[in-house]
Amino acid sequence: MWHLMVGIHQEKERDFFFVTVGSTIGCSDFRLLFLGSVRIIVTHKSMAGRILLLVLFMNAVFFIVNAVPETCPADLGGKCGEDGEWEGEFFPGVPKIKYEGPSSKNPLSYKWYNAEEVILGKKMKDWLRFSVAFWHTFRGTGADPFGAPTKYWPWEDGTNSIAMAKRRMRANFEFLSKLGVDRWCFHDRDIAPDGKTLKETNSNLDEVVALAKELQGDKIRPLWGTAQLFMHPRYMHGAATSSELGVYAYAAAQVKKAMEVTHYLGGENYVFWGGREGYQTLLNTDMERELDHMAKFLEAAAAYKKKIGFNGTLLIEPKPQEPTKHQYDWDAATTLNFLRKYGLLEFKLNIECNHATLSGHSCHHDLETARINGMLGNIDANTGDPQVGWDTDQFLTDVGEATMVMISVIRNGGLAPGGFNFDAKLRRESTDVEDLFIAHISGMDTLARGLRNAAKLIEDGSLAELVSKRYSSFDTELGAQIEAGKADFEMLEKKAMEWGEPKVASAKQELAEMIFQSAL
Repeated sequence: MWHLMVGIHQEKERDFFFVTVGSTIGCSDFRLLFLGSVRIIVTHKSMAGRILLLVLFMNAVFFIVNAVPETCPADLGGKCGEDGEWEGEFFPGVPKIKYEGPSSKNPLSYKWYNAEEVILGKKMKDWLRFSVAFWHTFRGTGADPFGAPTKYWPWEDGTNSIAMAKRRMRANFEFLSKLGVDRWCFHDRDIAPDGKTLKETNSNLDEVVALAKELQGDKIRPLWGTAQLFMHPRYMHGAATSSELGVYAYAAAQVKKAMEVTHYLGGENYVFWGGREGYQTLLNTDMERELDHMAKFLEAAAAYKKKIGFNGTLLIEPKPQEPTKHQYDWDAATTLNFLRKYGLLEFKLNIECNHATLSGHSCHHDLETARINGMLGNIDANTGDPQVGWDTDQFLTDVGEATMVMISVIRNGGLAPGGFNFDAKLRRESTDVEDLFIAHISGMDTLARGLRNAAKLIEDGSLAELVSKRYSSFDTELGAQIEAGKADFEMLEKKAMEWGEPKVASAKQELAEMIFQSAL
């Protein structure tokens, strides 16, 4: 949107005309792009002459402003209609993405992901259940703590209006259709703007969600929805763990509404990510009280889920830190302990790979920790940079890591009703619209390749045989008694005296790594 500001100042029988031209640009934020300010000194003494000069100058400025188009119409072929609504496709240069096989050189094609292909008795699309994250894909600007946004998608008009929110939603569903993905994830405040009051905010959300419901049809639905309880200043001390009762109540109201719209849209899960649920210092923190409050908050959420008939799974997403110094759901093990302590066992875990590595684990470790406890519900598919110490949310492209991830998924029998959500964003320097497709294609192909490799390892059986042989000493009568809890210390001492110094076999780690690498 262009802005024209005119000021007139009179000094010693001379008029100074100040004219500033600028435009608001950006995606989720508002900034004024300052183009220029001009000062004209007018010495003509007659009022008519002054007015004539001002009119001529304003005409010149009008011509300059209108010579530079706003962000909508797009260079890609889309355009704005008379009512300001987008006409045509959002991605006219991108076809529907198809499987072309590993030999294809076409960047806009799948090389490894063949949705209908059956692997270990299940279609690839059912093993993987891919989802697009609305916030990274359609609200990501490329901004970082050291730099302004770098991404200005053609359909953006520089506002955070309801009309713009609806336009983004239409772009989202065109993107899903062309990508061949039938699930998406969202935060409430990503898809609809805040209003002046909670009531107005809820109304805004309802209006955008109604459009999303229409655009979804029968085939597309949210993998999960969630409430954004970390960005607004009211949540600077946390939401469920805030020291302010009013914030706790506001957060509850926001989750209530977000859960309702997730249910309305047919969402399969609901996620809690506590980015502000933690502390910066224990000197001013009552940690026990905050943890108790968080447990009561989740307990109330579970009760409301049942009340409205929402059958989706409730998921907790662990993360050790950032933005807080310490986040209470540090990793999978910490979160599982919290859920057990407070009897919240109907919750499962949404494991994000980059969060696992920030906590000092591999993604495979946290997946296995969740899986063996029966609590693996969903995976946020991304990765971090080992040379960078923060949550970079990159698309997973490491085939070895993807293979280990898929070993856990296969052992789990799949993820349904969860899936793989691409909680990943383009790099700051990637600014072409087609980069959105290329990034998702790469991520999907990597996990599909990981699935193929994991299936190869399972069908070969060599790695499983190595592991089984390593623990074979427990496949005995005494081993069975130990695992059944029927061997006491007296019995074990007697056996130790009888056998003498035990023999310890090689773990064969290098052989295990060789077998794993051979599948890649």
